[in-house]
Amino acid sequence: MANDDENPAPSPGGDGGERADLLDALRTQRYLFLHTVDGLTEEQARQRPTVSALSLGGLVKHVTAMESQWCDFVERGPAAMEAEEDQDWLGGFQMTPDDTLDDVTERFHQAADRTDALVASLPDLGASQPLPEAPWFAPGATRSARRVFIHLVAEIAQHAGHADILRESIDGQQTMA
Repeated sequence: MANDDENPAPSPGGDGGERADLLDALRTQRYLFLHTVDGLTEEQARQRPTVSALSLGGLVKHVTAMESQWCDFVERGPAAMEAEEDQDWLGGFQMTPDDTLDDVTERFHQAADRTDALVASLPDLGASQPLPEAPWFAPGATRSARRVFIHLVAEIAQHAGHADILRESIDGQQTMA
């Protein structure tokens, strides 16, 4: 992210509709999240400045994977999420030696573009899919595409808070200051 001019403009006056609201919320939260890595060196992106194992680059990787996984769910149903269970969950929060901040940020933008295209093109945001069996989902629970996109807004915002703490620990920068 080059500068604050990239902050998505608020929706124009009037009711832009549900899809416009979802897109605006997603884009705003993504901007705030990615702002935390703006201007970092590779070394800083890998730093774990708190007692947790989280790094800013690792958080970008995680948010990218999470957004992609939920889009897979919207497109293909619970089988898409079950296939993801075999992946290294903790490794998804870490940059590998081959990862660069530019690479993980580019993948983040690709996942965001995919989500935005889904929000804009799905025939029915109310269409639901059953969730896979997991201890964190109620038995027989379903999720509509709408609820998935709202969940993405909340999860990106939550991780933006984590990222703010990490960034301030690294060099004192505060996203909202």
